[in-house]
Formats: sequence, C-alpha cells, structure tokens
Amino acid sequence: MSAPTRVRQRADGATLVCAYLLALLVIPARLVLSFVPMTLPPALVVALLLGVLSLSAHMVDSLGMGKGRNALRTAVLIYLAMHLATYAVATRRWLPTDELTVADSSMVRIVATISVAIFACDAIRTRERLDKVLKLILVCSAMIAFVGLVQFGAGVDLASYVSLPGLRVQENAYSAMESRSIFRRPTGTTNHPIEYGLVCAMAVPLGVHYVFRSRDEGTPQVRWWLCLALVGLGGLTALSRTAILGMTVSVVVLVLTLPRRRRMTVAVLGVVFFLGASLTVPGLFGTIRGMFANIEDDPSVKARTADYEAAADQIDLNPLLGRGFGTFLPTKYTILDNQFLLTLIENGYLGLFALIGMFLAACYATVRTRLVSGDEALKGLASCLLAAVLVGGIASATFDLLSFGVATGMVFTMVGLSGAALRIALAERRGGARDPGQGEGGQGEGAKPLSPSV
Repeated sequence: MSAPTRVRQRADGATLVCAYLLALLVIPARLVLSFVPMTLPPALVVALLLGVLSLSAHMVDSLGMGKGRNALRTAVLIYLAMHLATYAVATRRWLPTDELTVADSSMVRIVATISVAIFACDAIRTRERLDKVLKLILVCSAMIAFVGLVQFGAGVDLASYVSLPGLRVQENAYSAMESRSIFRRPTGTTNHPIEYGLVCAMAVPLGVHYVFRSRDEGTPQVRWWLCLALVGLGGLTALSRTAILGMTVSVVVLVLTLPRRRRMTVAVLGVVFFLGASLTVPGLFGTIRGMFANIEDDPSVKARTADYEAAADQIDLNPLLGRGFGTFLPTKYTILDNQFLLTLIENGYLGLFALIGMFLAACYATVRTRLVSGDEALKGLASCLLAAVLVGGIASATFDLLSFGVATGMVFTMVGLSGAALRIALAERRGGARDPGQGEGGQGEGAKPLSPSV
C-alpha cells in the first residue's frame, strides 16, 4: 500500500506574515540596513511590502483578501487616520530639523507596522493558517528567551555574533550586560530587557495552549513544554515589572477562559513554575519581590512620575492632535515610560482615544470569536490573543511601547490576528469558511473562491 501523497501548501497571506515575524524576532533588533540613511530594520522593509500587497490585493477579487466590515480593521484604520492628521498638522508648522527628521522616519515606522495588522486581519482566512502563525510566534519567542537566558546565566551575548550582509549594527544605549540587584538583565535579540520580557510574556499563553492541544490530539508534547518553560523563565529573568504583570494577566485570562477542569491546572502550574524558578536561581524571588515591595522608593518609578507636570504643559500646547508623532525626543526633552502619556503629547486626545480604541476593538474581536465559534481550538487561540492584547495594553502604561520596534511589531501582529480570528469564526458559523468575500456583517463584495497565493 503506497504512502499518502502530501499536498504542498502554496505561499499565502499567512506565509508572508511568517516572513515578517522571522525578520522581526530572529534577526537581532540592533541590525539595520546599511545602505539607507534612516534607521530601517529588515522587518520594516517586509512590513512596507505587506502594506503595498494589501492595498493592491484589495483592488481585485481574485487574491482571497477579506472584504466587508471588520471592527478591528476599522479601529486600526482610524488609528492610522489620526497619525496622518497629526503628521499633517505638525509638518504644516515649523519644526526643528532634528524633530522633523524623526517625525518623517516615525511615520514610516508606524505606517509599516499598522500595515502588518491590516494585512494579517485580511489575509489569514482559515484556523489552520492562523494556527501556523501563532506556533511560529511561540517558537521564535522561545528562541529569543534562550538567547536571553544565556545572557542572564553565562554573560554571553549570542546576538552580538550575528552578522548579515547588507546590515550594520545600530549603536544601542542599553547593554545586555547591565544588571539589576545581583543579576544581569537580558535582552535576547531585542533592544531592551523590558521589550524582551514583554515578548516572553505575550508568548506564555500560547505555550499553555499548545501544551493542552498536543495532549488532546495525542501528539508530542515535549517541544511545547520546552517552549513554555523558556518563555516563562525568560519573562521572570527579564526582571521587569511589565513582564511580571504581563504573565500574571496572561494566567488570569487563561484561568477565566479555559474549561473548568483546566483552570486549576493552569493556576497550580503557574505557582509551581514560579517556585521552581526561584529555587533554581537563588535570589531571584527576593529580587522580584523587592521590585514591587519597595516600588514607592524605586528610582525608576520616581523618574517616571517626576516628569508628569512637564508633560501636562506639553499637552496643553497641542491638546487635540498633539505636537507630532516622534517629535518628543528623549534626548532633547525627557524620557516618558508611559506610551499613553507620550501619545497624549505627540498625538493629542484624538490619537490617545484611537490607540485605546484599537486595543478595545482587538479585545472585542477575541471575545466575540469565543462567543460565535463552535471550534474549541479557535476559542483557545482567541483566548491567547486576548491575553496578548491585554499584555500589550498594560505595557503601554508601563513603558514607551512604540519606541521599541520588536515590541511594537508583536503587539500590532497580535492585534491583526485578533481581527483574523473573528473573520474566521464568522465565516465558519455561516458555513462558508472558504468564502473570502464575506465580511463581519454578512455578504461581502462578490469575491471569487480563496486563492492560496497573495
């Protein structure tokens, strides 16, 4: 009896999103293109390409892009419109050369990253392809965690040995060998320990999900346990309040959304893992406890709150649309470790409402996915996406999220995947999962059957 023929999957929208994620997570963030004057990482080049492909694919009905209404895509486009309005107002008046230069490059970065969210929302059309993308995110996050753990334990920065043709090293003010208490603070392939910890925290619910999935399906569990252990330990060793809060939120979301018989398993697993890590790394528990127990006396916390009065003065100058995205230079003014506050200064109240609205729309998309879907696997993925979006929202209140390329790319990818999950759930409920022409609100725009290539 001959073996079954394996059908090779052609490249599609999910493939291109995976290409972006590989460029974002695997290539060290400090490597940028050497032949362009602005700071341009390879991931942003791929993101810009996705934006062009998304715009082009929406002009035809034969490439399988999602058409019709989608709450997430609407919220993201409103956020993009606010950025364009802010840029128009800011560049209409006089800006110092240094601020204008950064405003131009910042617009390129945010438009490229928003393009990823829109492309992911419209181009990933089945649960299987969404599953592939999220598995890649988990594996790549585990790789980042491994690099960070080597930095933490051995003081060896594996990322510094990576060199690729056409890329140069961008000098980073933060060193992977700096420390908190008695421990080194790792960065993995990112540019900062907080960013590193955020990436690990967003991957923790994915690790839990795939451990349970593999057990249900009878497939090997070891690789998913390994990934979960790496990202969990990576989040702890980042020695970041953002990462600790993020992992806590992830566990809470899983406990609230998982079947009742698994809630206690997740809670116990979280406690056992934390205690095990504390015993394995002497002094880790005390350092983490001190980060929260003495928070009112922590110099970093005091520095974050000391600039609020000066920030209020800046907000009053341009309250509606802000002074311009990227123009509040930390080297010229001050560092604000709060993206919501920084958005209020640079994009005004309209920009802040658009940013919060985008996070809320992503949460709505994941919750509605769970309500309308009859596929337990898709419901589980929606829970993971909800946890990741909430972690990104919390991170926006604890550090300047949009100033870090890897963290921004991860958050916007998760936001886009939330919209994709809702499209898939609604299509499956209508019994037309293979019909790319239907949007959230019913019949779409007469699209042809889904093409595997985008």
